[in-house]
Amino acid sequence: MSIDFLHTVIGNDGLVASGALAKELHITKSDLAEVTGLSRDSVSKVVRLKSKATQARLRDTVEIINHVTEWSGSVGRAFAWFRSQPLHSFGDKTAEDLVKEGRAKAVKEYLSRIAEGGYA
Repeated sequence: MSIDFLHTVIGNDGLVASGALAKELHITKSDLAEVTGLSRDSVSKVVRLKSKATQARLRDTVEIINHVTEWSGSVGRAFAWFRSQPLHSFGDKTAEDLVKEGRAKAVKEYLSRIAEGGYA
């Protein structure tokens, strides 16, 4: 688990900081909104950023990237995997596609299964 990544993107209040996350991923907040399937306002406006739905989507994204960082060696590589690696178990959709569809739990379960030595 990449503790540095988590400390960088999750504030003392326990909320995912969209600006810090975008900076870590080397993308804009608009790109972050696109990647997570959220609106630009959701990652920019404080009230919307603090909503449970927005935080859940951002947290799911952070958890998936953090999990893959262990295998890939860096946050950048994990993010590239998140965006581009087709997952055969999900009809070749990427983790990004699944998060946008609200299926992050399935991705996390998939990653846990693989971590335990299961098959994709």
